[in-house]
Amino acid sequence: MADPYNANLFTCNYLVVAGGGGGGSEHGSGAGAGGYRSNVTGEDSGGGASAESALLIPAGTYTVTVGAGGVAGTVGNDNATNGSDSVFHSISSVGGGRGARRISAGNSGGSGGASSAVGTVSQGLGAGAGAGAGETRAGGGGGGAGVAGGNASAPNGGNGGNGVASSISGSSVTRAGGGGGGVYSTNTPGTGGAGGGAAGSNGGAAGNAGTVNKGGGGGGGAGAAAGGGGGSGVVIFALPVQASVTFSGGVTQTSAVVGVNKVYTVTAAGPTDTVTIG
Repeated sequence: MADPYNANLFTCNYLVVAGGGGGGSEHGSGAGAGGYRSNVTGEDSGGGASAESALLIPAGTYTVTVGAGGVAGTVGNDNATNGSDSVFHSISSVGGGRGARRISAGNSGGSGGASSAVGTVSQGLGAGAGAGAGETRAGGGGGGAGVAGGNASAPNGGNGGNGVASSISGSSVTRAGGGGGGVYSTNTPGTGGAGGGAAGSNGGAAGNAGTVNKGGGGGGGAGAAAGGGGGSGVVIFALPVQASVTFSGGVTQTSAVVGVNKVYTVTAAGPTDTVTIG
């Protein structure tokens, strides 16, 4: 609701999910999910944290950015990238950690990608470790916002960690799952974490991509294949229906009335895009 003593100060609920990391190549590890931050009462934020504090927003113009998913690792290279950060007002969620080629070390991020890389406190959890050698090599699972990535059990890949569910938009949706680890030949790859995390691959296939606008981590590629790209993030915020909200031209968004609030779901916005609240 609007503050009764200041008609230009609004209570805001938010959910800000960053882009998931790109999966590693060649028996590669799954990538970490994008960082997950929420202040919706009664729900969780990422990394096992409770909902963040209430946010009062004065009338004004603020940054809104939806983080892109990380780039998948290519064959012969340990070059997957972290996802990009998502931003709304003063809230910034960190892009998911990249997966790694084979069982190399991945990167930390919103959630960790590969070889026990860590997540960001109150945004996501760490990754599982890879295992094995040669034809038994298998990648670990990327961390999710709600559950850590699983260790590989050679010759099978580690599962991606699950994300976190939110009903900010009126129905429960799980986001920010980690990617599963890839494996050699017909061994069993890791599953993707609930919430857009991609499964790892086997049989020579490239890794699967994390789900768009859920911040899912990319899956690890099979024995001689590339990883999967990370899923882009999302910014969702709810304001009283009487608030005036306009976006800059680069923003893609939808809105719906949920109870006494209007909920805005931003699925694409660059680093220079804005939202004006009044």
